[in-house]
Amino acid sequence: MATAKNNVVNLSGLARRLVFDSLLTEEQATEALQASLKKRVPYVVHLVEQKILGSKEIAAAASQEFGVPLFDLDAFDLADVPVALVEEKLIRAHHALPLIKRGKRLFLAVSDPTNLRGLDEIKFHTGLTTEAVVVEETKLAKGIEKALESATSTSMSELLDDDLDDLDITVEEDDQGTDEEDMDIGDAPVVRFVKKVLLDAINRGASDIHFEPYEKTFRVRFRQDGMLHEIASPPVNIANRLTSRVKVMSRMNIAERRVPQDGRIKMVLSRNRAIDFRVNTCPTLYGEKIVLRILDPTSAQVGIEKLGFEPEQQEAFMTAIKKPYGMILVTGPTGSGKTVTLYTGLNLLNQPDVNISTVEDPVEIQVTGINQVSMNLKTGLTFAEALRAFLRQDPDIIMVGEIRDLETAEIAVKAAQTGHLVLSTLHTNDAPQTLTRLANMGIPPFNIASSVLLIMAQRLARCLCPNCKAPDKLPREALLEEGFQEQDLDTLEIYKPVGCDLCTRGYKGRVGIFQVMPISEAMGRIIMEGGNSLQLADQSVKEGIATLRQSGLKKVQAGVTSLEEINRVTKE
Repeated sequence: MATAKNNVVNLSGLARRLVFDSLLTEEQATEALQASLKKRVPYVVHLVEQKILGSKEIAAAASQEFGVPLFDLDAFDLADVPVALVEEKLIRAHHALPLIKRGKRLFLAVSDPTNLRGLDEIKFHTGLTTEAVVVEETKLAKGIEKALESATSTSMSELLDDDLDDLDITVEEDDQGTDEEDMDIGDAPVVRFVKKVLLDAINRGASDIHFEPYEKTFRVRFRQDGMLHEIASPPVNIANRLTSRVKVMSRMNIAERRVPQDGRIKMVLSRNRAIDFRVNTCPTLYGEKIVLRILDPTSAQVGIEKLGFEPEQQEAFMTAIKKPYGMILVTGPTGSGKTVTLYTGLNLLNQPDVNISTVEDPVEIQVTGINQVSMNLKTGLTFAEALRAFLRQDPDIIMVGEIRDLETAEIAVKAAQTGHLVLSTLHTNDAPQTLTRLANMGIPPFNIASSVLLIMAQRLARCLCPNCKAPDKLPREALLEEGFQEQDLDTLEIYKPVGCDLCTRGYKGRVGIFQVMPISEAMGRIIMEGGNSLQLADQSVKEGIATLRQSGLKKVQAGVTSLEEINRVTKE
């Protein structure tokens, strides 16, 4: 072995130690390392699975070499491990099992303590200092499965929280609904699990819940601050029961699994607060995926100051919504906060002497004092039909959920030209493109120029956690390339996410990024002459209107969010 020991310069970490201890030859260690990388499995797992070396010998060598305590996992009660602190995919990917949490320290059972990348990633996601404890690989593999299974079992059968039983869950009336008695839902753990998921989503401030069935797994994910996170992985054999339970609560037809369905759930949290869930099912290869959109009425009552407008943008928006007639358009992708922005404006206009009517698909936020209509294609109630009805009911302000076709656009434009204030949304990338989109739909340019008052593009960016954000140092050249001005660099201080117990991976909450473009006379002339979005964009720059990117960089400059986040939501 002397020759092998002199030639192990190409090996490192645990592989090098095993060669020095004469447990493996250099050739065996190298081949095993290459095979584990090819198979994308941990080195120790490969050694044990292929019976190249025993897990007991590997654990002893690792403990001695790296000064990490050796622990017998059989002596530990896996029912008490804090497995919920670390996402399941991280536990499986890095083959690390949380054992004990003491203060800010998290002790992890590992078979290879040289996997520093795994320890660092878990540290980043949990916000805790990670310390390794060496255990035998065979015991670790069984322990991980047992701990994860126990966690799932607990969530399914021991959800006896008093607050769950006190919740009052009701549903919207629907002629096509199916009564709860039409199926056997005597499985109380499934009922409690669904309630628990809904309550957790509300408490975490999630916007969506995803129930996703696959061939061998079933997962539940929450969308928090615009990003999806896996929060549970129930046994796949209960997927159909979970799906049926949600469909019953939503008054859907549980016997129909071949076509998408829509429904609604109402959860009454207290006498003064109720949360609505908009539910949609979609058939997939291995069952029905269900997505619940959480509709919290309080989200529309945040106040215009908290939306994220720059002072000049807020002034332009307020000026537009106070006009007696005309059209205000908000554009952006799904989930960018357009509805909240519109309802914030409507709440400011909602007075006893004003008649406000809205049509949406469906109504997401219910507000007293506003006449709200949900679109219903089954009965022929489209956006256009609702708009026609509104115009016969003496409206002052009309809100259309989305302008999707020429018919809706024509009626909305005519309403804006005949003494009504019309608010609506479109799906375009920025404000100038919205005008050309209307023209492409078939609206004559002179109608666009005479009716549209203001166009606003928006995105939502995650806010940095004020408790743990840290300064981020970047070269001047990189900052200039990102779009910052030379004169701002001397005083510029930007921050990056870190992660702590009070946030999600360094972020907490979201803020709006806006491009607010009032239609000036010059823009009106460009539209009338058949100009394109590039000409409108150039004119907006001349008039000093900030682009989405520029508005985002102001948020970075103010320390509200990170440059990385702005690059994610605004790409130019």
